[in-house]
Amino acid sequence: RGAPPFRSIVLLLATLNLRLSSIVTRRRRPLTHLTLPARRRQDASASTIQGSSPDRPHKVFGLRARVRELCNFAMNYQSEKKSNGKYSGPMRTRAPSKTMVERGSRVLLIIFVFINLQMPIPTVKARNPISTTTPMSTVRNGNPQSCTNSPKVNGFLDDLRSKYQHQPVFIQAVEEMALSLQPLFDDPVEGEFYRKAFLYLTEPERMISFHVPWMDDEGNLRVNRGWRVEFSSALGPYKGGLRFHPTVDDGILKFLGFEQIFKNALTGLPLGGGKGGSDFDPKEKSEAEIRRFCESFMTQLCRYVDAATDVPAGDIGVGGREIGYMYGQYKRLSNKHGEGVLTGKGKLYGGIELRPEATGFGTVLIAQHAIEDKLNRSFEGSRCAVSGSGNVAQYAAKMLLDVGAKVVSMSDSSGCLVFKDGMTEDDWDKIIEAKQVKRARLCVLDDSVSGEYVPGGTAWSIPDLQVEFAFPCATQNEIDAKGASLLMKQGCMGVFEGANLPVTAEGQEVLRKHPKVLYIPGKATK
Repeated sequence: RGAPPFRSIVLLLATLNLRLSSIVTRRRRPLTHLTLPARRRQDASASTIQGSSPDRPHKVFGLRARVRELCNFAMNYQSEKKSNGKYSGPMRTRAPSKTMVERGSRVLLIIFVFINLQMPIPTVKARNPISTTTPMSTVRNGNPQSCTNSPKVNGFLDDLRSKYQHQPVFIQAVEEMALSLQPLFDDPVEGEFYRKAFLYLTEPERMISFHVPWMDDEGNLRVNRGWRVEFSSALGPYKGGLRFHPTVDDGILKFLGFEQIFKNALTGLPLGGGKGGSDFDPKEKSEAEIRRFCESFMTQLCRYVDAATDVPAGDIGVGGREIGYMYGQYKRLSNKHGEGVLTGKGKLYGGIELRPEATGFGTVLIAQHAIEDKLNRSFEGSRCAVSGSGNVAQYAAKMLLDVGAKVVSMSDSSGCLVFKDGMTEDDWDKIIEAKQVKRARLCVLDDSVSGEYVPGGTAWSIPDLQVEFAFPCATQNEIDAKGASLLMKQGCMGVFEGANLPVTAEGQEVLRKHPKVLYIPGKATK
């Protein structure tokens, strides 16, 4: 801003390698050629590049000079056309038609908008105009299709469902949030505004995908896919974790990024929402293989993250070890130390106290407030089922032990440890050692803890496990309608989500039929 307009155009066109000839003429010619009037060819022959012929009709000039001439042409044409009705300026042997000038002006105006020069845009009749009364419309094959015709959720989300029917978990997350906001959408005055704003939030501002090549211990080249979904920066820089798991794809990350928008907004901090990850499976990989993968992943990701732009963190498959490897690679590439480009770092290189414990502790704390306020009781002696054994589950279980609750389960993808009389502090220490130090499965603890290992089981599938409060902290859609019904049968009085969207839509319907049961979704607990 403040620079002469042609400088900004030069910078943008040089970056995008646009063809200037397509702006001023119908004929397709390369960017590096410009047709000169016959009276100027002789003068220009002295400046032709080495190897070109003096009688060659197209001379190669610098991009800056061509753009300057293009701007001068547009201004001279308009002024001379107004004064004497005829154009005699440079750049062409004959005056261009009005259609050519309008097309060139239109393209230049679009360029100005994209480089944020805030120049006024005149009304230009487009070949396929889109109604300005439906700014949230989506265009397919050149035809506008509005998403906002129906005041009901099932109506105004139909277009989104059809576009992303191959991403069912993302659609599930959107529908769950839309159901919660239904009173806003039904407002007779502001309802249309809220529906359009909500649809605006369902589209990521940017989706970045890249390949991640790495070498295994046998010297074989392996390639995984990586993504970063930068969903919303309305409140601040994108903020959200990185997930390494074989089920990761763009749909899963869109669902996680969409959830992250509202979780971060509820904190009151100036943070946007985003999510990233890879389909890399860290299970049964050596320390060296994980390090090589993390370094390759950050080599691709580093160009898109910054403390003021996008700040990733950990998630499933990405703990303090992986964050450390990626931060070290970022420091080598950027030659900067101390930048908060990643959260979840170790305390020795910029991390903060209680960062690993924060999510699990927060889930239990909000549950404690809800139980005391709504049920007039405490956690003392309550039977609490925890699913998962990752960062959130570990410290949720620790906090529950500290407040006097009985933790009756923890699980991983292979099975479930059941503690019918409650987990002890010694049991928790052994689980932490197995997960954080040995990187082992829970099945190895069957003979060393007071609980019983159930292969393939979950806390929501064991009929004789009595549960008063449920803390699903594993992954999405782990509690279905059958699991929710079992919890209600067991006398469960509250479900507090530590994971992202751990209850299916059918499971939520079961919970809603029991209005006395406390239910706090992950967007509020974390």
